[in-house]
Amino acid sequence: MPATQQERSRNTREALLSAGRRLFGERGYPHVAADEIVAAAGVTRGALYHHYDGKHGLFRAVLERLEGEITADVRGAVDAAPDVVAGALAGVGAFLDTCQRPEVLRIALTDAPAVLGWSTWRAIEAEHGLGLITELLERASAGGAITVERVDVFAQLLLSALIEAALLIANATDVERTRQDVESSLGTLLSGLLVDNG
Repeated sequence: MPATQQERSRNTREALLSAGRRLFGERGYPHVAADEIVAAAGVTRGALYHHYDGKHGLFRAVLERLEGEITADVRGAVDAAPDVVAGALAGVGAFLDTCQRPEVLRIALTDAPAVLGWSTWRAIEAEHGLGLITELLERASAGGAITVERVDVFAQLLLSALIEAALLIANATDVERTRQDVESSLGTLLSGLLVDNG
């Protein structure tokens, strides 16, 4: 049975996303040409512009998918924890694990702010990582586990700290030691929010 136009379009989009993600992850956005992407995807240049309005639009779609996957990984770790505090620590660990993947470091943390601009990158983060952090802080605050005056402000600060932590680890000469130091420091930061019920 021949594929429908809808199936062909979906297959073309997926081929472009897959090729773009691999190439952007390996070499970075500035070093990947549109012609190389379409050749790797086995489609025409016109298909790239039709589905994603060019290389820039494809990069954004790749980032949005990657951010969705990162958030799902972190949410899985958070939800598997016995309580909200343990969930926060598990979420930090899962985020740092994910950010050690070269494609995540290159696409989501290095290229995205430069390629898309800070405000667009932050808007995508707000739908994914920032949204999850905000949700977790609100749950912890409502449950009386932490005290935070402005969850929205602290969530943005925490996201920035997590991104910086991931970059510190990625660029360290001693990755294992830096990871331990970073997690300890983030734990200290988060423990400062805990309500003393003793």
